[in-house]
Amino acid sequence: MERGSLLYEGKAKKVFATPNPDQVIQYFKDDATAFNAQKRGTIFEKGIVNNKISTRLFELLNEAGIPTHFVEELSDREMLAKHVSIVLLEVVVRNRATGSLVKRLGLEDGMVLDPPLLEFFYKKDELNDPLVTEDHIRLLKLADESCLAQMKTLAFKINDVLTPFFKSRGMLLVDFKLEFGFYKDQLILADEISPDTCRLWDIKSGEILDKDRFRKDLGRLEETYQEVLKRVSA
Repeated sequence: MERGSLLYEGKAKKVFATPNPDQVIQYFKDDATAFNAQKRGTIFEKGIVNNKISTRLFELLNEAGIPTHFVEELSDREMLAKHVSIVLLEVVVRNRATGSLVKRLGLEDGMVLDPPLLEFFYKKDELNDPLVTEDHIRLLKLADESCLAQMKTLAFKINDVLTPFFKSRGMLLVDFKLEFGFYKDQLILADEISPDTCRLWDIKSGEILDKDRFRKDLGRLEETYQEVLKRVSA
């Protein structure tokens, strides 16, 4: 597939046009950022690992009947995807309390959330991606009622697929971030699913297996990402 002009560059990926206007090439970078890009670094071959993990998980979700933007893996760092119009909301599903949720609500770190909690964040870097309510979403006209309902339904379905998948590979899916977009008139899952966008803990040891290792300067970044890829690919 011929790579065309650069359409977008984010913190972790570049998106290129293709000869087919309905498809794009998503290129995964090694750049690592945290705290709304206030902390920056590089994780060797992170882009390769995240592309392969995302490919495996998108294939899993497609098999489960969940619509995604994934078409095929083109190379170690490139994924062919449907060209979507992104909804400017991050959808976070939480199975356990940790991170910002603990800070905001004073919950015990690691507390099981039953049922899982869903939160929306406004994709706006200059505002530090703030937490928003459904009333805020309506006020800002970020999504209508139908879109909100679809995102919530799909997010919980995705959780129902990914949670047992990771558990079968010795990992707890603590929480994860999703992005959705419209492909023509259909709302579908986009972006990526990887240790950059998920919190994963080893079931036996509780070891952190995600980007929190970068956020908290825990070291062993490359080894951890490779370990997640190894387990996901098994």
